Amino acid sequence: MSPAKATGWPALAVTLLAACSHGCGPAAATGPAQPLDFSHKLHAGDYQIECLYCHSGARRSTAAGIPSVQLCMGCHRMVATSKPEIARLAGYWEKKTPIRWTRVVKQPDYVFFNHRPHIAKEIACQECHGPIQTMAEVRLDHKLNMDRCVGCHRQKGAPVDCYVCHR
Repeated sequence: MSPAKATGWPALAVTLLAACSHGCGPAAATGPAQPLDFSHKLHAGDYQIECLYCHSGARRSTAAGIPSVQLCMGCHRMVATSKPEIARLAGYWEKKTPIRWTRVVKQPDYVFFNHRPHIAKEIACQECHGPIQTMAEVRLDHKLNMDRCVGCHRQKGAPVDCYVCHR
């Protein structure tokens, strides 16, 4: 039966498989434009700042979260203060305005993802996000799709029931 003629639960499964096999977000050579130049290569790579220091929400939430201006200024009140991008960061701090970062990774609405169990199992952020510590500009360097997730779950002995990701 073709997907166009399928009905009910099988139709939903066919639709989900077709949509996810194409990838949830294209692989990109460069990331989206951001309000400030921020280098993960510098922070996570050269200075080896742990991902969870800035994205602490991943320990306890579905979303990793974006660091606050306050967290950034914790270091940048004293570090690299003469650099133009840090001066721009300080401008956000002085105005008490959050930085409106452009989202790089977004799962479709029909996909449920929770960072917390992945962090608890000590799965490296790079497993899904790629070599972030080498990126001066954040980009998704591979597709996040159902095949990739199910393959990883099978490899690690994690559940592959539909409900795990589709609630």
